[in-house]
Amino acid sequence: MGKPRIKDVAARAGVGVSTVSVVLNNVEGARVSLETRERILSAARDLGYTSDPIARSLRTRRTQTIGFVGDDIATTPFAGRMIQGAQDAAWQAGYLLFLVNTGGEHALERHAVRALLDRSVDGVIYATMYHRHVEVPELLGDVRTVVLDARPTGGSMPYVVPDERGGAAAAVGELLRAGHRRIGFATESLEVPAATGRLAGYHETLAAAGIPADPELVAAEHGDTAGGYRTASRLLDLGERPTAIFCYNDRMAMGCYRAAAERGLRIPHDLSVVGYDDQDLIAPELSPALTTVALPHYEMGTWAVRRLLRLVQDDPEQGEQGHLMPCPLVRRDSVGPPQPAHVQPTGCQLSRSVRTDRSSVPPPVAQ
Repeated sequence: MGKPRIKDVAARAGVGVSTVSVVLNNVEGARVSLETRERILSAARDLGYTSDPIARSLRTRRTQTIGFVGDDIATTPFAGRMIQGAQDAAWQAGYLLFLVNTGGEHALERHAVRALLDRSVDGVIYATMYHRHVEVPELLGDVRTVVLDARPTGGSMPYVVPDERGGAAAAVGELLRAGHRRIGFATESLEVPAATGRLAGYHETLAAAGIPADPELVAAEHGDTAGGYRTASRLLDLGERPTAIFCYNDRMAMGCYRAAAERGLRIPHDLSVVGYDDQDLIAPELSPALTTVALPHYEMGTWAVRRLLRLVQDDPEQGEQGHLMPCPLVRRDSVGPPQPAHVQPTGCQLSRSVRTDRSSVPPPVAQ
């Protein structure tokens, strides 16, 4: 028996072919009773009927496909959640996602974009592995496009990025609530949006608590484990060391753990640490487990597809051009109150219950 055709559905449901076509294609304004509609859909399910996507695209001028062009996202474990979020949102809307990972090669990127456009995708998600400013390929200038985890340097394309300031405010606020007032920041030396946003959030949150800026409490290096070790070492060797350190990312927090261990400092008994990113292979595996701020990769991927579909559907209320996705705090065991010798009485301190059951000295972290 061959593939069921629309006339087979019509015969089984006892209606005309035109009525079946109206129902299966969701033609707006069609006058078909609910009972007839249910009978047609039931017949289609029973027969295993599926519509021809090529024929449908000729009628609707849409292919129900979305192109997803990324640099190194597919090979980055934690950023790959963006792909999952985008795919889930596309699938729920009846769209298929075509993924191309370019590895950051411009020639491959141009070829990939051209190939997607040749296949008449309804729109494109242009994504990057980390938050930065990007030049969107010229080929996408007249194509419905949403930029994911980056800000376009020109044009008016919609985009979604993490709320870096808000995430930093959540991290520093957690340390303030634990009673800390001398809080260091181990940050990335590159001037990327994530670094500038997190630094701004750090300063703004301290200022709101009545704590003046102290330049010696901010140390910058490359944002990896070695950079975290070097920045934490400088901060911990100050004449009056910080009682807590906020780290630009979880890798720098790993280095901070090592610097603390070398100085005989226990986390969180002697030093509290907060990271950023919530990387699966780092934050929950450190000892004690790291309190950190999660990057909302999945949520950003979902938002990007939904925003793109509003463009595809010519929705007059398409929504905001740039969206800051909230970065939630993930509480674990690396934050505790400062030791009495470091506590400075102030009206800014807030009481809270803090877990301090895991305060053993962590082993050195490999570089």
